[in-house]
Amino acid sequence: MSTATDLCFLGATELARRIRAKEFSATEVMTAHLQRIERVNPALNAIVTLHADEALASARRADEEQARGAELGPLHGLPVAHKDLVLTRGMRTTFGSPIYKDFVPDHDSIVVERQRRAGAISVGKTNTPEFGAGSQTFNEVFGATRNPYDPTKTCGGSSGGAAVALACGMVALADGSDLGGSLRNPANFCNVVGLRPSIGRVAQWPTHDAWNTLSVCGPMARSVADVALFLSVLAGPDARDPISIAEGGAAFRAPLERDLRGTRVAWSADLGGLPVDPAVTAVLESQRSVFVALGCRIEEAAPDLSGADTVFQTLRAAAFVNHPGALLEQHPNAFKDTIVWNVERGRALTGVQIGEAMKLRSLIFARMHAFMERYEFLIAPVNQVPPFAVDQPYVTAINGVAMENYLDWMRSCSAITVTGHPAISVPCGFTPDGLPVGVQIVGRYRDELGLLGFAHAFEQRTNVGARRPPLLSA
Repeated sequence: MSTATDLCFLGATELARRIRAKEFSATEVMTAHLQRIERVNPALNAIVTLHADEALASARRADEEQARGAELGPLHGLPVAHKDLVLTRGMRTTFGSPIYKDFVPDHDSIVVERQRRAGAISVGKTNTPEFGAGSQTFNEVFGATRNPYDPTKTCGGSSGGAAVALACGMVALADGSDLGGSLRNPANFCNVVGLRPSIGRVAQWPTHDAWNTLSVCGPMARSVADVALFLSVLAGPDARDPISIAEGGAAFRAPLERDLRGTRVAWSADLGGLPVDPAVTAVLESQRSVFVALGCRIEEAAPDLSGADTVFQTLRAAAFVNHPGALLEQHPNAFKDTIVWNVERGRALTGVQIGEAMKLRSLIFARMHAFMERYEFLIAPVNQVPPFAVDQPYVTAINGVAMENYLDWMRSCSAITVTGHPAISVPCGFTPDGLPVGVQIVGRYRDELGLLGFAHAFEQRTNVGARRPPLLSA
């Protein structure tokens, strides 16, 4: 490995193998990544709490453990960062809110526990919008995170800092969470990979709603193979999460290669009529031939997602009443207007409206399940627009169609959220302006392994994710 830059862009799977083989020490790897953070992060603001000294000390301990012959975890020595929504013992967790700007938890979230146990070494926290609300990463505590392919554009959100840190080689892996697209959207905008797993695949704790079926935690990385490795660590049951899936994560370490000849795939350029920017459509269409070359049977088709917007916005608003709505009375001036709007909308809901949304969601799941029995995968846009201006809070119109609120422009992601099916964003191409565009691939319910294999095959044929941000060569 000739330079620290090369080392920082080694895949997580390969990097872990080489650390085990003692080709690199964990200390060397951490030093290279900390140098990258020091050089690149000030311009982009991806990592907002940095524990450099602690990370380096942990790397030295990891090397000592390896020298003693200790059993090594699958992520041994890998630099990681955690979204600033998950709790990190002894490390500031702000939720992007002034209310928590100095909050330091005394325990970890499950996803952090599992990374530590697997040998990963945390460098710090990645930026997120206030309480993770909205697919644009900015807040009053740390400011905005910028897109590494064009710093005048947004990186997306809410796992925006994670996506940027990965795109620039600041970390090998980064966790995220997804309510309406927060793993998929920033991966799409930053040319990395983000997987929204099936409900319960990754156990969550602590949480304000242990039965929450909209929001999930999941992995982000620069390749599908690295996402699979990360999922193998994050997945699995936990008694503290009543809806966690009993199956462990070992299956996701299986080879991803598969024969796709004859695989039936639905192709939907607009998920049944959503407005989509022509630049996004052009990129997706340019790669359609790749799936054909893989032997897939591509058919124009879209599931019946009618009512998904109502379900998503109703159940999301109801959840906001509990959190962060419970804090609104104590801190009435500490929230951005879109969160206040979401809380107030939730408070105005009736029991009948919530009950109808739950019933409608069950019908949508049944429709989606039937659709996915016919098709093994669904291909669609991740987002309906390419990255937009970093100082624009959210998209207000697409192709001349006005968006009614700050959530409407994310419908290509949020509609899939409602179905509960796993979905992945994989780098697909670039607009003429050099902005990344990903493709959203949806798999059958709880078939993350099949989805990862399909996404891996596409990625290997295109290699779009290998294109690095121009600022790295400056």
